[in-house]
Amino acid sequence: MNFSNFLKTPQKPNSAGRGPEPSWFVKIFASGLYSGYFPVASGTAGSFVALLLYYFIPQFSDSHLLLLAMVVTFVLGIPASEMMEKYYGHDPSEVTIDEVVGMWITLFFLPKNILIVGSAFLIFRVFDILKPYPANRFDTMHGGFGIMMDDVVSGVYSNLVLQVLFYTHFFSFLGNIG
Repeated sequence: MNFSNFLKTPQKPNSAGRGPEPSWFVKIFASGLYSGYFPVASGTAGSFVALLLYYFIPQFSDSHLLLLAMVVTFVLGIPASEMMEKYYGHDPSEVTIDEVVGMWITLFFLPKNILIVGSAFLIFRVFDILKPYPANRFDTMHGGFGIMMDDVVSGVYSNLVLQVLFYTHFFSFLGNIG
């Protein structure tokens, strides 16, 4: 089976003259299990899907498995995002696989605790919306790499903030965490 044919649906360009419609597999994957089609705040919906996957998949407590999931999702997210961009236009709201990766980066090397996971969600959303440098530079790029990287940067910044909060015992006032 040719992998590239599995990802592409051979069709003519849509009526707007853009690229061909992505396959159902690409749509499911690139839209973060269809969270990208949520009518409002699709990025928030995609981040929430990532949070649920992280929280309810017990094996994601293992940093090796989470790292593998992040790398595989990032690598596959680049061409999937690019296919979606060719059809929907620049950095389309339908693409939320970048939020999934960014959210998982935010949670990397942190305890799986409801307070920390909730804080991670809020902090990541702030960084993803504000897009501090160099996320803002990646956000202006066309193509799957730029789509994915602005959320990677937001995830790294979010993770750093959470690591500082955790290791300075900011969360300790609520009891034994981690």
